[in-house]
Amino acid sequence: MSLPRMRLASWIRSGPLLYDIDTRMPCRTERVCSLEQLICDWAAEQAPCRAPADPIVRPREPVVTRVAGSVECAANDGAHEPLSFPAEFIIVPMNRTRIPIFVVLIAALKQVSSSALHAAEGDSLPADLALQPSHIVVSPWEQHLPATKRQGVAGIECTAKGRLWTVYGRDVESSRNFQIVRSSDDDGRSWSPVRLMILPRAGTRAMSASVWIDPQGRLWLFWGQSAGMQDGRFGVWAIVCDDPDAAAPRWSAPRRIGDGILLNKPTVLTNGDWLLTSSVWKADNSIKVYASVDQGKTFQLRGTANIEDARSRGPDEPMIVERKDGSLWMMVRCRGLAETISHDHGRTWTPVQHIAMQHPTSRFFLRRLQSGALLLVKHGRLNEKVKREKLMAFVSDDDGRTWQGGLMLDEREDVTYPDGVQAADGTIRIIYDHQRTPLGEVLMATFTEEDVRAGKPSGELVRLRVEVDRLPRTD
Repeated sequence: MSLPRMRLASWIRSGPLLYDIDTRMPCRTERVCSLEQLICDWAAEQAPCRAPADPIVRPREPVVTRVAGSVECAANDGAHEPLSFPAEFIIVPMNRTRIPIFVVLIAALKQVSSSALHAAEGDSLPADLALQPSHIVVSPWEQHLPATKRQGVAGIECTAKGRLWTVYGRDVESSRNFQIVRSSDDDGRSWSPVRLMILPRAGTRAMSASVWIDPQGRLWLFWGQSAGMQDGRFGVWAIVCDDPDAAAPRWSAPRRIGDGILLNKPTVLTNGDWLLTSSVWKADNSIKVYASVDQGKTFQLRGTANIEDARSRGPDEPMIVERKDGSLWMMVRCRGLAETISHDHGRTWTPVQHIAMQHPTSRFFLRRLQSGALLLVKHGRLNEKVKREKLMAFVSDDDGRTWQGGLMLDEREDVTYPDGVQAADGTIRIIYDHQRTPLGEVLMATFTEEDVRAGKPSGELVRLRVEVDRLPRTD
């Protein structure tokens, strides 16, 4: 078989290009010192096939995510202009092309050409792997997805055109934690294969992910990183898709926003500021509030909140809503539920204090609806002490002082970690997990505000326990 010979020509800065790749090629994630050698290795494994008469590499549209640096690959015959693409990323098989081309992840840039890289980048990647971005794998082959016996901790979003996006973890609550992203174009009745995988570097975990549509319609994918299980610092990372309704969505390079774990959606204030809440678990001033005043171009630490009783500290999992009087109300997971208030747009916060509402030590969901009411999804009724069971929805018309309704979403044990979104038509969708092991079910509930107020299903839109994913059955 004839392949155009490729070479590492020089280090340059350039935007990502995508090359159509033969679907017969395996998707590899490797550290290589010779691109030529990898192509030769791949070619030796393939069955003979006829090369096209006109072996020209034709770039079409980006499908790769740039992380750092770039490397030039060019045909050695001198007949074509050099083609450039970023050096540290993963390119996966997309569709058949006129020639089989293999492009690879170069994960350890210093192994390829340390001095050349430093000349191009100006400095080296940090030695701390948790401060380096996870690998972003677009459209991985199913056989390249690591097997798992535990999955859950899901997030959900809905685009303006109705496409649903979800992210959830596999090997959750372990040092091998990684994240997968899927989508649905039929209101969750069916879901795509894995569209993107966040694969952490050795010795680190990619954890506690969430998805969020910003006011510009862009889809943000957040996740946390830690060296080992808990490194006392963590880190909030994000990539952004400008057109989440596209047939082949394109993602930005990963960026680190700050310390902590951001599990819940950001909040946009009436003045246009974006607030992101993260937590550095079990530390003083553990709750971090990051702000962006330029629609996500930059983020700055605006304030912190402190849980004074060290025995009550944990993952925190804070969520903010802006009250009608302009104050900010933050609810916190804190051996039950707790709260803190800010009157200066998040710069200072009152000490975190427990509230009377009963709740197990687990995630909740709090969000303002289009009607102006607040939606709260929690375990059990307001004053009912329960375990991680009886996932219910309530609404409040007075900014959380009183609550009405009580729609039962799932009464079973081991239903946990709700996240939600309200679509433009008013439909509410809550995603959660059930028995992360051995079932590993990721489920969705669909309903309206009227159903919550009635405390029972009252319309045709209600669908409960809709399966998004589950682990393979072993019986």
